[in-house]
Amino acid sequence: MTQEEQNAETRNAETSNKGENLDTLSFEEALSQLEAIVDQLERGDVSLDKAIDAYSRGMALKGHCQARLEEARLKVEQINLPEEGGSVSTKPFDTR
Repeated sequence: MTQEEQNAETRNAETSNKGENLDTLSFEEALSQLEAIVDQLERGDVSLDKAIDAYSRGMALKGHCQARLEEARLKVEQINLPEEGGSVSTKPFDTR
């Protein structure tokens, strides 16, 4: 990766880190941002303060991704497969 590409990626990761509400992010968007932050931190080309901010955002994104995966798992568990023919049915999952 060229220095120019790295700089562009760093700018994109920094933009993603600022003020974006996690609740509005899809799993894929959050995962993409998390991957960009990991790449940025692995390269080590940011200041300590920016690295700390990126790490903090990364932890929040990780939590968001885990919550979305858990929601998906619960939905899948609620799919009822009939034992002998018939149609597949679902029932709502209870998050309590």
